[in-house]
Amino acid sequence: MTWSIVARDPGTGQVGIAVSTCAFAVGARVPFVETGIGAVATQAMVNPLYGSRGLALLKAGAGPEDAIRILTAADEGRGDRQVHLMAADGRNAAYTGAGCVPWCGHELRENFSVAGNMLAGPEVVRDTVAAFEQSAGRPLFERFLLALRAGEAAGGDKRGRQSAAILIHDAEEYPLVDIRVDDHQDPLAELGRLLDVWKGRPRFYRQALPSRARPSGIVGRDAIERFIAEQLEAESRTGPGAGVA
Repeated sequence: MTWSIVARDPGTGQVGIAVSTCAFAVGARVPFVETGIGAVATQAMVNPLYGSRGLALLKAGAGPEDAIRILTAADEGRGDRQVHLMAADGRNAAYTGAGCVPWCGHELRENFSVAGNMLAGPEVVRDTVAAFEQSAGRPLFERFLLALRAGEAAGGDKRGRQSAAILIHDAEEYPLVDIRVDDHQDPLAELGRLLDVWKGRPRFYRQALPSRARPSGIVGRDAIERFIAEQLEAESRTGPGAGVA
């Protein structure tokens, strides 16, 4: 019982998921992303197998609609499931089972989709979509947070709020952003605080890690510390958020 957004940034190729709910540790159950393959958000009476198996189907060459058809056909509980997914190239599809708790539904757009159930009303999805569209050109993690905040302002999960998460992959085999708020009175506020922390030292430390272009990364603690200090200094001269991936 939640709402989420699955999206691709066509400029950077980043693919990710943002989600919020009135349940514990939503980031551990809903979002699944694999670099170069796509993203799957499985929710309502969540079936975690939709995540791993959905990505495997996309990896094997199934289109998004076929992947959802295969997943739901094999699941006797499909009436209570909701899933939306996206291939790495932006093709997407969604499914809302007939037994999902109202208000429930989904919207598909170019390069993103929004889906939710047990929501205050259709305006939650509508306003999430609008906020994401209106923030075009900003980093994907910022767009996700703005979109979730708009959905919450429209009523969000009608039971209340408890957890939220953002998971984004870029070209590397591990996440660019993987931030979760598992149990909080204001999870989106806490998610925003953690993103502000991530934008400093953790973001630049991640750039020093082994990567496809530099398989050993920056070697040595002193070299890593110099790199981070240089990046922070450069950003202090050019303004907050400059150079954000």
